[in-house]
Amino acid sequence: MSARTRSSGQHPPDEGTERVAIVMGASQGIGAAVAAGLHSSGYAVVGTSRSIEPSEIDNLLTVRGDITKAETAKRVVDAAMDAFGRIDCLINDAGMSIQKPFTDYVADDLDRITAVNLVGFFHMTQGVVPQMIRQGVGHIVNITTSIVDHPTAQRPAALTSLTKGGLAAVTRSLAIELASQGIRVNAVAPGVIYNPSYDLASYKGMAEEHPLGRLGQVSDICEGILYLERASFVTGEILHIDGGQAAGG
Repeated sequence: MSARTRSSGQHPPDEGTERVAIVMGASQGIGAAVAAGLHSSGYAVVGTSRSIEPSEIDNLLTVRGDITKAETAKRVVDAAMDAFGRIDCLINDAGMSIQKPFTDYVADDLDRITAVNLVGFFHMTQGVVPQMIRQGVGHIVNITTSIVDHPTAQRPAALTSLTKGGLAAVTRSLAIELASQGIRVNAVAPGVIYNPSYDLASYKGMAEEHPLGRLGQVSDICEGILYLERASFVTGEILHIDGGQAAGG
């Protein structure tokens, strides 16, 4: 891995100084695209997931580990601080969805989805907030889902709504709790986002679920996160990037 070392600071980075972002779930899908998008926009990025590969790219570090474990969060935060000296942004993208009728869920489903969607968020966010408080500035973006606000009988996903809905609620709660300390907390709620790792045929009929009539792209999520990064007067916002689903179409 490669990085330029910076001393820790107590203030926002000077103009021209790169911001430092931690991206969870950075080995594939939305997380990988967000990590790449932030890096190409001039951010120093620390990406983490259970399967992420080592990086030799300048200002792109990777830390492999299970984010449901507190020690992984500590290693990620320590790596960011050792390499860059500050943490400006956290993207909580690690997540999973289990779609089945509610009465078909078993205890293992609940344990697995809670560990990834909520426990991972808890450890990582608790890890970065003290440093953001010391800096007097920071931004946390949680990735939830439009299903929370726009459930469909065609794709029942009660446990996804239960856990990702928890992220939406805690986004608003932390936005108020941390606002006076210069920390903003927002969320992005995607609709159905096309992942090139999967066969396009598996998305049959899903484009029509969006009033705009197409599948979302990972670039749509990147653009939304970059907007929230720039929008310094926005906190506690749930930004729906779902082709109009949340509007009721």
